[in-house]
Amino acid sequence: MEFLAALWIGQPAWMWLGFLAIVFVLLAFDLGVLHRDDKEMGIAESLWLSAFYITVAMIFGGVIWWGYEAGHVATADGTHAGITYFTGFSIEKALSIDNVFVISLIFGFFAIPRKYQYRALVWGIIAVILLRGLMIGVGAALVQEYAWILFVFGAFLIATGVKMLVVPEGDPDISKNPVVRFFRRHMRVTDQLHGQKFFVRQLDPAKGKVVLFATPLFLALVVINIADLIFAVDSVPAIFAITTDTFIVFTANIMAILGLRALYFALAAMVHRFHYLKYALALVLVFIGTKIFWNQIFGKVDPIISLGVTLALIAGGVLYSLWKTRGDKPDNGAGGGKPIAVAAE
Repeated sequence: MEFLAALWIGQPAWMWLGFLAIVFVLLAFDLGVLHRDDKEMGIAESLWLSAFYITVAMIFGGVIWWGYEAGHVATADGTHAGITYFTGFSIEKALSIDNVFVISLIFGFFAIPRKYQYRALVWGIIAVILLRGLMIGVGAALVQEYAWILFVFGAFLIATGVKMLVVPEGDPDISKNPVVRFFRRHMRVTDQLHGQKFFVRQLDPAKGKVVLFATPLFLALVVINIADLIFAVDSVPAIFAITTDTFIVFTANIMAILGLRALYFALAAMVHRFHYLKYALALVLVFIGTKIFWNQIFGKVDPIISLGVTLALIAGGVLYSLWKTRGDKPDNGAGGGKPIAVAAE
Protein backbone atom coordinates (compact mmCIF):
# COMPACT_ATOMS: atom_id res chain seq x y z
CA MET A 1 0.00 0.00 0.00
CA GLU A 2 2.88 2.35 0.75
CA PHE A 3 4.21 1.68 -2.74
CA LEU A 4 0.87 2.64 -4.34
CA ALA A 5 0.71 5.81 -2.26
CA ALA A 6 4.28 6.84 -3.12
CA LEU A 7 4.56 9.84 -5.42
CA TRP A 8 5.66 9.23 -9.02
CA ILE A 9 6.45 12.53 -10.76
CA GLY A 10 3.97 14.47 -8.71
CA GLN A 11 1.11 11.96 -8.34
CA PRO A 12 0.58 8.65 -6.46
CA ALA A 13 1.79 5.46 -8.12
CA TRP A 14 -1.73 4.02 -8.27
CA MET A 15 -2.80 6.79 -10.66
CA TRP A 16 0.04 6.06 -13.08
CA LEU A 17 -0.40 2.29 -12.86
CA GLY A 18 -4.17 2.63 -13.28
CA PHE A 19 -3.78 4.71 -16.43
CA LEU A 20 -1.17 2.36 -17.93
CA ALA A 21 -3.52 -0.55 -17.17
CA ILE A 22 -6.27 1.19 -19.14
CA VAL A 23 -3.91 1.67 -22.09
CA PHE A 24 -2.79 -1.99 -21.91
CA VAL A 25 -6.39 -3.26 -21.87
CA LEU A 26 -7.32 -1.06 -24.84
CA LEU A 27 -4.33 -2.24 -26.88
CA ALA A 28 -4.89 -5.89 -25.97
CA PHE A 29 -8.55 -5.63 -26.96
CA ASP A 30 -7.63 -3.85 -30.18
CA LEU A 31 -4.94 -6.27 -31.31
CA GLY A 32 -6.18 -9.50 -29.73
CA VAL A 33 -9.91 -9.21 -30.40
CA LEU A 34 -10.79 -6.58 -33.02
CA HIS A 35 -7.82 -7.09 -35.30
CA ARG A 36 -6.57 -10.60 -34.65
CA ASP A 37 -6.69 -11.32 -38.39
CA ASP A 38 -5.11 -9.14 -41.07
CA LYS A 39 -7.81 -7.21 -42.87
CA GLU A 40 -8.24 -3.84 -44.48
CA MET A 41 -10.04 -1.37 -42.24
CA GLY A 42 -12.82 0.55 -43.94
CA ILE A 43 -13.70 4.18 -43.33
CA ALA A 44 -16.89 3.29 -41.41
CA GLU A 45 -15.02 0.95 -39.04
CA SER A 46 -12.30 3.56 -38.64
CA LEU A 47 -14.83 6.21 -37.63
CA TRP A 48 -16.67 3.92 -35.20
CA LEU A 49 -13.44 2.78 -33.54
CA SER A 50 -12.22 6.36 -33.33
CA ALA A 51 -15.52 7.38 -31.73
CA PHE A 52 -14.99 4.62 -29.17
CA TYR A 53 -11.50 5.91 -28.32
CA ILE A 54 -12.73 9.51 -28.10
CA THR A 55 -15.53 8.37 -25.77
CA VAL A 56 -13.01 6.61 -23.54
CA ALA A 57 -10.85 9.76 -23.53
CA MET A 58 -13.87 11.91 -22.62
CA ILE A 59 -14.87 9.56 -19.79
CA PHE A 60 -11.30 9.54 -18.50
CA GLY A 61 -11.29 13.34 -18.68
CA GLY A 62 -14.50 13.36 -16.64
CA VAL A 63 -12.84 11.19 -14.00
CA ILE A 64 -9.87 13.58 -13.96
CA TRP A 65 -12.24 16.53 -13.56
CA TRP A 66 -14.13 14.85 -10.70
CA GLY A 67 -11.04 13.48 -8.95
CA TYR A 68 -9.13 16.74 -8.91
CA GLU A 69 -12.05 19.07 -8.30
CA ALA A 70 -13.56 16.92 -5.54
CA GLY A 71 -10.29 17.17 -3.68
CA HIS A 72 -9.38 13.50 -3.97
CA VAL A 73 -6.21 14.42 -5.87
CA ALA A 74 -4.21 17.63 -5.58
CA THR A 75 -3.06 19.43 -8.71
CA ALA A 76 0.68 19.84 -9.09
CA ASP A 77 0.49 23.46 -10.22
CA GLY A 78 -2.88 24.79 -9.09
CA THR A 79 -4.48 24.70 -12.56
CA HIS A 80 -8.01 23.52 -13.32
CA ALA A 81 -7.22 19.88 -14.06
CA GLY A 82 -10.34 19.05 -16.05
CA ILE A 83 -10.13 22.03 -18.38
CA THR A 84 -6.37 21.67 -18.90
CA TYR A 85 -6.79 17.95 -19.71
CA PHE A 86 -9.39 18.68 -22.40
CA THR A 87 -7.35 21.62 -23.74
CA GLY A 88 -4.24 19.46 -24.00
CA PHE A 89 -6.23 16.60 -25.56
CA SER A 90 -7.73 18.96 -28.17
CA ILE A 91 -4.35 20.44 -29.10
CA GLU A 92 -2.66 17.04 -29.39
CA LYS A 93 -5.56 15.60 -31.40
CA ALA A 94 -5.46 18.50 -33.85
CA LEU A 95 -1.67 18.51 -34.17
CA SER A 96 -1.77 14.76 -34.81
CA ILE A 97 -3.82 15.25 -37.98
CA ASP A 98 -0.62 16.55 -39.59
CA ASN A 99 0.96 13.16 -38.79
CA VAL A 100 -1.55 11.42 -41.04
CA PHE A 101 -0.10 12.85 -44.25
CA VAL A 102 3.45 11.84 -43.28
CA ILE A 103 2.36 8.35 -42.17
CA SER A 104 0.54 7.92 -45.48
CA LEU A 105 3.72 8.85 -47.38
CA ILE A 106 5.79 6.39 -45.32
CA PHE A 107 3.39 3.51 -45.96
CA GLY A 108 3.35 4.40 -49.65
CA PHE A 109 7.15 4.52 -49.84
CA PHE A 110 7.49 1.03 -48.34
CA ALA A 111 4.46 -0.27 -50.31
CA ILE A 112 2.68 -1.50 -47.16
CA PRO A 113 -0.83 -2.85 -47.97
CA ARG A 114 -3.67 -1.36 -45.95
CA LYS A 115 -4.43 -4.70 -44.27
CA TYR A 116 -1.02 -4.59 -42.52
CA GLN A 117 -1.00 -0.89 -41.72
CA TYR A 118 -3.25 -0.91 -38.65
CA ARG A 119 -1.27 -3.59 -36.82
CA ALA A 120 1.94 -1.64 -37.45
CA LEU A 121 0.32 1.53 -36.12
CA VAL A 122 -0.96 -0.14 -32.95
CA TRP A 123 2.40 -1.74 -32.19
CA GLY A 124 3.92 1.66 -32.74
CA ILE A 125 1.88 3.00 -29.81
CA ILE A 126 4.09 1.05 -27.41
CA ALA A 127 7.15 2.90 -28.68
CA VAL A 128 5.21 6.18 -28.64
CA ILE A 129 4.26 5.70 -24.98
CA LEU A 130 7.89 5.10 -24.06
CA LEU A 131 9.23 7.99 -26.15
CA ARG A 132 6.54 10.47 -25.08
CA GLY A 133 6.96 9.36 -21.47
CA LEU A 134 10.70 10.02 -21.70
CA MET A 135 10.19 13.44 -23.30
CA ILE A 136 7.54 14.45 -20.78
CA GLY A 137 9.66 13.22 -17.88
CA VAL A 138 12.63 15.26 -19.08
CA GLY A 139 10.39 18.27 -19.70
CA ALA A 140 8.87 18.03 -16.21
CA ALA A 141 12.32 17.81 -14.62
CA LEU A 142 13.52 20.85 -16.56
CA VAL A 143 10.43 22.90 -15.65
CA GLN A 144 10.76 21.99 -11.98
CA GLU A 145 14.48 22.73 -11.84
CA TYR A 146 14.58 25.71 -14.20
CA ALA A 147 11.29 27.64 -14.26
CA TRP A 148 12.65 29.91 -17.00
CA ILE A 149 12.55 26.94 -19.41
CA LEU A 150 8.85 27.78 -19.90
CA PHE A 151 9.94 30.99 -21.66
CA VAL A 152 12.04 28.82 -23.98
CA PHE A 153 8.99 26.64 -24.66
CA GLY A 154 6.91 29.75 -25.33
CA ALA A 155 9.42 31.26 -27.72
CA PHE A 156 9.79 27.90 -29.51
CA LEU A 157 6.02 27.55 -29.93
CA ILE A 158 5.69 31.08 -31.30
CA ALA A 159 8.59 30.54 -33.72
CA THR A 160 7.13 27.19 -34.85
CA GLY A 161 3.70 28.75 -35.38
CA VAL A 162 5.12 31.64 -37.40
CA LYS A 163 7.16 29.21 -39.48
CA MET A 164 4.03 27.15 -40.24
CA LEU A 165 2.28 30.33 -41.37
CA VAL A 166 4.98 31.62 -43.73
CA VAL A 167 6.97 28.57 -44.94
CA PRO A 168 5.27 26.58 -47.74
CA GLU A 169 4.80 22.85 -47.21
CA GLY A 170 6.76 20.28 -49.17
CA ASP A 171 6.55 16.51 -49.46
CA PRO A 172 9.30 14.89 -47.36
CA ASP A 173 11.66 12.63 -49.32
CA ILE A 174 11.55 9.36 -47.36
CA SER A 175 14.44 7.89 -49.38
CA LYS A 176 16.76 10.55 -47.90
CA ASN A 177 15.69 9.83 -44.33
CA PRO A 178 18.86 9.08 -42.30
CA VAL A 179 17.10 6.26 -40.44
CA VAL A 180 16.23 4.50 -43.70
CA ARG A 181 19.78 4.96 -44.97
CA PHE A 182 21.24 3.63 -41.72
CA PHE A 183 19.16 0.46 -41.78
CA ARG A 184 19.90 -0.14 -45.43
CA ARG A 185 23.61 -0.02 -44.72
CA HIS A 186 23.73 -1.86 -41.39
CA MET A 187 20.87 -4.39 -41.43
CA ARG A 188 19.71 -7.23 -43.61
CA VAL A 189 16.33 -6.25 -45.00
CA THR A 190 14.08 -8.41 -47.17
CA ASP A 191 12.97 -7.18 -50.58
CA GLN A 192 9.40 -8.30 -49.95
CA LEU A 193 6.89 -8.22 -47.12
CA HIS A 194 6.28 -11.37 -45.08
CA GLY A 195 2.74 -10.80 -43.94
CA GLN A 196 2.55 -8.93 -40.65
CA LYS A 197 6.01 -10.03 -39.52
CA PHE A 198 8.65 -7.47 -38.59
CA PHE A 199 11.49 -10.03 -38.70
CA VAL A 200 11.98 -13.32 -40.55
CA ARG A 201 14.69 -15.94 -40.79
CA GLN A 202 15.88 -16.81 -44.28
CA LEU A 203 18.97 -17.84 -46.20
CA ASP A 204 21.68 -15.22 -46.60
CA PRO A 205 23.34 -15.90 -49.98
CA ALA A 206 26.53 -14.13 -48.87
CA LYS A 207 27.03 -16.37 -45.83
CA GLY A 208 25.22 -19.49 -46.98
CA LYS A 209 23.24 -19.85 -43.75
CA VAL A 210 19.87 -18.87 -42.30
CA VAL A 211 19.99 -15.52 -40.50
CA LEU A 212 17.57 -12.91 -39.19
CA PHE A 213 16.24 -10.32 -41.66
CA ALA A 214 14.12 -7.24 -40.97
CA THR A 215 11.14 -6.64 -43.27
CA PRO A 216 9.96 -3.40 -44.91
CA LEU A 217 7.12 -3.37 -42.36
CA PHE A 218 9.69 -2.99 -39.57
CA LEU A 219 11.42 -0.13 -41.36
CA ALA A 220 8.07 1.60 -41.84
CA LEU A 221 7.35 1.19 -38.13
CA VAL A 222 10.71 2.70 -37.16
CA VAL A 223 10.38 5.68 -39.52
CA ILE A 224 6.81 6.36 -38.34
CA ASN A 225 7.94 6.46 -34.71
CA ILE A 226 10.83 8.78 -35.57
CA ALA A 227 8.34 11.05 -37.32
CA ASP A 228 6.08 10.94 -34.26
CA LEU A 229 9.00 11.92 -32.05
CA ILE A 230 9.65 14.93 -34.28
CA PHE A 231 5.99 15.97 -34.06
CA ALA A 232 6.15 15.57 -30.28
CA VAL A 233 8.73 18.37 -30.16
CA ASP A 234 5.81 20.71 -30.94
CA SER A 235 3.00 19.08 -28.99
CA VAL A 236 4.74 18.32 -25.68
CA PRO A 237 5.88 21.95 -25.04
CA ALA A 238 2.39 23.09 -26.08
CA ILE A 239 0.77 21.08 -23.29
CA PHE A 240 3.45 22.07 -20.76
CA ALA A 241 2.54 25.66 -21.62
CA ILE A 242 -0.98 24.91 -20.36
CA THR A 243 -0.12 22.93 -17.24
CA THR A 244 3.02 21.55 -15.59
CA ASP A 245 1.10 18.69 -13.96
CA THR A 246 2.96 15.77 -15.53
CA PHE A 247 0.07 13.34 -15.10
CA ILE A 248 -2.28 15.63 -17.05
CA VAL A 249 0.34 16.23 -19.74
CA PHE A 250 1.04 12.51 -20.21
CA THR A 251 -2.54 11.24 -20.12
CA ALA A 252 -3.90 13.92 -22.48
CA ASN A 253 -1.06 13.18 -24.90
CA ILE A 254 -1.47 9.40 -24.90
CA MET A 255 -5.27 9.44 -25.05
CA ALA A 256 -5.15 11.63 -28.16
CA ILE A 257 -2.59 9.35 -29.83
CA LEU A 258 -4.53 6.15 -29.08
CA GLY A 259 -7.51 7.45 -31.01
CA LEU A 260 -5.39 8.75 -33.88
CA ARG A 261 -4.36 5.23 -34.89
CA ALA A 262 -8.01 4.27 -35.28
CA LEU A 263 -8.91 7.50 -37.09
CA TYR A 264 -5.97 7.23 -39.50
CA PHE A 265 -7.80 5.28 -42.21
CA ALA A 266 -10.68 7.73 -42.37
CA LEU A 267 -8.38 10.76 -42.30
CA ALA A 268 -5.96 9.29 -44.86
CA ALA A 269 -8.80 9.08 -47.36
CA MET A 270 -9.66 12.77 -46.92
CA VAL A 271 -6.46 14.36 -45.66
CA HIS A 272 -6.50 16.62 -48.75
CA ARG A 273 -9.62 18.25 -47.25
CA PHE A 274 -7.66 19.57 -44.22
CA HIS A 275 -5.09 21.63 -46.11
CA TYR A 276 -5.91 24.90 -44.33
CA LEU A 277 -6.00 23.37 -40.84
CA LYS A 278 -2.25 23.93 -40.54
CA TYR A 279 -2.83 27.69 -40.37
CA ALA A 280 -5.27 27.25 -37.49
CA LEU A 281 -2.76 24.99 -35.71
CA ALA A 282 -0.08 27.61 -36.27
CA LEU A 283 -2.28 30.22 -34.58
CA VAL A 284 -2.92 27.81 -31.69
CA LEU A 285 0.84 27.42 -31.15
CA VAL A 286 1.35 31.19 -31.31
CA PHE A 287 -1.52 31.71 -28.84
CA ILE A 288 -0.22 29.10 -26.38
CA GLY A 289 3.34 30.44 -26.64
CA THR A 290 2.18 34.02 -26.10
CA LYS A 291 0.08 32.88 -23.13
CA ILE A 292 3.23 31.71 -21.35
CA PHE A 293 4.70 35.22 -21.42
CA TRP A 294 1.35 36.76 -20.44
CA ASN A 295 1.03 34.38 -17.47
CA GLN A 296 4.47 35.26 -16.16
CA ILE A 297 4.11 39.03 -16.63
CA PHE A 298 0.43 39.82 -16.04
CA GLY A 299 -0.98 36.73 -14.33
CA LYS A 300 -2.62 33.49 -15.42
CA VAL A 301 -5.15 33.49 -18.25
CA ASP A 302 -8.44 31.86 -17.26
CA PRO A 303 -8.29 28.18 -18.39
CA ILE A 304 -11.81 28.51 -19.85
CA ILE A 305 -10.49 31.22 -22.19
CA SER A 306 -7.57 29.00 -23.26
CA LEU A 307 -9.90 26.08 -23.99
CA GLY A 308 -12.39 28.31 -25.82
CA VAL A 309 -9.77 29.98 -28.03
CA THR A 310 -8.10 26.62 -28.80
CA LEU A 311 -11.35 24.92 -29.78
CA ALA A 312 -12.53 27.96 -31.78
CA LEU A 313 -9.31 28.09 -33.81
CA ILE A 314 -9.28 24.34 -34.49
CA ALA A 315 -12.98 24.24 -35.38
CA GLY A 316 -12.57 27.28 -37.61
CA GLY A 317 -9.62 25.67 -39.39
CA VAL A 318 -11.53 22.42 -39.98
CA LEU A 319 -14.68 24.13 -41.23
CA TYR A 320 -12.80 26.56 -43.49
CA SER A 321 -10.73 23.69 -44.93
CA LEU A 322 -13.82 21.59 -45.66
CA TRP A 323 -15.53 24.57 -47.30
CA LYS A 324 -12.49 25.67 -49.30
CA THR A 325 -11.65 22.17 -50.59
CA ARG A 326 -15.20 21.06 -51.40
CA GLY A 327 -15.17 19.11 -54.63
CA ASP A 328 -11.41 18.46 -54.52
CA LYS A 329 -10.28 14.98 -55.55
CA PRO A 330 -8.07 12.93 -53.19
CA ASP A 331 -4.48 12.13 -54.04
CA ASN A 332 -3.14 8.59 -54.20
CA GLY A 333 -4.52 6.47 -51.36
CA ALA A 334 -2.52 5.64 -48.25
CA GLY A 335 -0.22 2.76 -48.68
CA GLY A 336 -0.11 3.13 -52.43
CA GLY A 337 2.95 3.52 -54.54
CA LYS A 338 5.28 1.09 -56.18
CA PRO A 339 7.13 -1.56 -54.20
CA ILE A 340 10.74 -0.69 -53.52
CA ALA A 341 13.81 -2.77 -52.97
CA VAL A 342 15.10 -2.22 -49.45
CA ALA A 343 17.80 -4.87 -49.24
CA ALA A 344 20.90 -3.93 -47.31
CA GLU A 345 23.62 -2.44 -49.44
